[in-house]
Amino acid sequence: MISFLKKRKNASFTIALAGNPNVGKSTIFNALTGMHQHTGNWAGKTVELAKGVCTLGNQTCTLVDLPGCYSLTACSKEEEIARDFIENTHPDLVVLVCDAVCLERHLQLLIQLLSITQKVLLCVNLMDQAKKKGIDISCSALETELHIPVLGISAHRHSDIKRLKSGIFSALDKNIPSSENTNSPKISACSLPDSRVCAQEASRLYHAALQSDRTSHTNKDLLLDKLFTGKFTGIACMLCFLLLIFWITLTGANYVSQVLHDILFSFEPVFYRFLQGFLPLKLCHMLAFGFYRVTAWVISVMLPPMAIFFPLFTLLEDFGYLPRVAFNLDCCFAKCKACGKQALTMIMGFGCNAAGVTGCRIIDSPRERLIAILTNSFVPCNGRFPTILAILTIFFAGSAKNLELAVLLTLVILFGVFMTFVSSWLLSKTVLKGVPSSFTLELPPYRKPQIASVLVHSVINRTCRVLLRAIIAAAPAGILIWIMANVSIGTDSILNLVSDFLNPFARLLGLDGSILLAFLLGLPANEIVIPVLIMAYTAQSSITDFKSLSSLHTLLLGQGWTVSTAVSMLILCVLHWPCATTLLTIKKETHSLKWTALAFLLPTCMGFLLCFLVTCAFRIFS
Repeated sequence: MISFLKKRKNASFTIALAGNPNVGKSTIFNALTGMHQHTGNWAGKTVELAKGVCTLGNQTCTLVDLPGCYSLTACSKEEEIARDFIENTHPDLVVLVCDAVCLERHLQLLIQLLSITQKVLLCVNLMDQAKKKGIDISCSALETELHIPVLGISAHRHSDIKRLKSGIFSALDKNIPSSENTNSPKISACSLPDSRVCAQEASRLYHAALQSDRTSHTNKDLLLDKLFTGKFTGIACMLCFLLLIFWITLTGANYVSQVLHDILFSFEPVFYRFLQGFLPLKLCHMLAFGFYRVTAWVISVMLPPMAIFFPLFTLLEDFGYLPRVAFNLDCCFAKCKACGKQALTMIMGFGCNAAGVTGCRIIDSPRERLIAILTNSFVPCNGRFPTILAILTIFFAGSAKNLELAVLLTLVILFGVFMTFVSSWLLSKTVLKGVPSSFTLELPPYRKPQIASVLVHSVINRTCRVLLRAIIAAAPAGILIWIMANVSIGTDSILNLVSDFLNPFARLLGLDGSILLAFLLGLPANEIVIPVLIMAYTAQSSITDFKSLSSLHTLLLGQGWTVSTAVSMLILCVLHWPCATTLLTIKKETHSLKWTALAFLLPTCMGFLLCFLVTCAFRIFS
């Protein structure tokens, strides 16, 4: 008999990869397709379809990674996407990935799926984790009960991925009806088994396949949950993790940043001499000391902390800790009439606000998604850390070590978090009124992070992408800054004229025109705020570095800086307009200039108001 694969040799196969969140679907997807799709350890991390090509023998198949979902009743965006794809596309095979550790619960989705189609292969992942917890699952027993192929694997093992490929090949080769047959029944919540029937059948199947009970399972996960989600210890642990991450980032980034700075700036004269060969002198200056210098500065300042910060957060995500953070902060966001998932997008904003805005897709409610988008820039990103650290060191920490600086930085971060709560509450009481929605947040089991994979994916998928966006925005800004510093109107440069124009308003905020101008010119990339400020104060023709913090301290004091100025500067560092990259991302996500404008005005107005109030308080009590 001619095999099904041979009959379909000129046609393409569509294989859907389905399953609950946190079962390793994206890991399997990457392994089968060779693509590097980002994996996340919380519910709803992937809300769009990811497609790749998988080769089975000499047959090429399209593999579609469906969003993680708990059922097909379309109670969330993830479930709606998964259901609609199966309903409208009729894939040749659905590979349902389950977690062996929580198999009974995950089998409920299988029962719903089997009520629609028999073209299913059950892949029981994380068998090694189940074995460690004393859970022994018999895949052959499940196969006998279900009459579909069942494979038990551990996705990080190459040999198991090869077995899975063979299993998919075999499942496709068993005369499964072709995907051209579109007479499959329409899927609806009414046609699916009710939750009680699903739960009973899932329990029966699970106990039929269970070879040994959890007798050897320790209480380690329960003890960790008591620590990480306890009423008093949960927040304390969260602060300790935040402090530890900042300390490690500061300690490691200082040295790397200096080395990278020296390397990149050593090429500046080489680049300048190269341009002199065929360009006018003024244009050489603009490209070398404007375009190249600003770009090199952004790379040297931004890359090292991101290359440390992102992997650390990804390790916590892979370990399963970040959903516990959302659990701890859920009540706070609920009081603000917002969604607890906003805690996750806020955490993403620490690395890059643009990434945090994109992450808001995990929030189902349009109202709550908008609140999360509009308030994401209230937490300072990596780009603002250099300015914050410089001010903290000069005016508040003196000769403080990295640990003390990390404590002060953590306090500044907590101020940003507090303002996120305040602004979310204000939005929910005014332009975005509504009742907070409930959501399902699965606390996944703690897992040993895949360190090598985390390092590769966090550097490629997060650090490099964010850095590229920053460079694209910073390079034109370098040219603009150079033009403003070198083109004069009358006897003053454009830079000084604009600074003088802004000075009266800036004085009301406890600042000066040069500070405000530095923030404005830092719109493309926050990393250049301090260099632009130094350039304005010293009347240089291009941005310049300070030789030491003490020399910068002397310069700032000479310009009339006080503790009041430093406090206002810190407030404005946390509360000001999002960078250009974030604003473009907000426009892309909201498809609205109105909401983009509000995202610009909201933190700016709050920052200006607080600066004004703090300045008035200093003037009254000094």
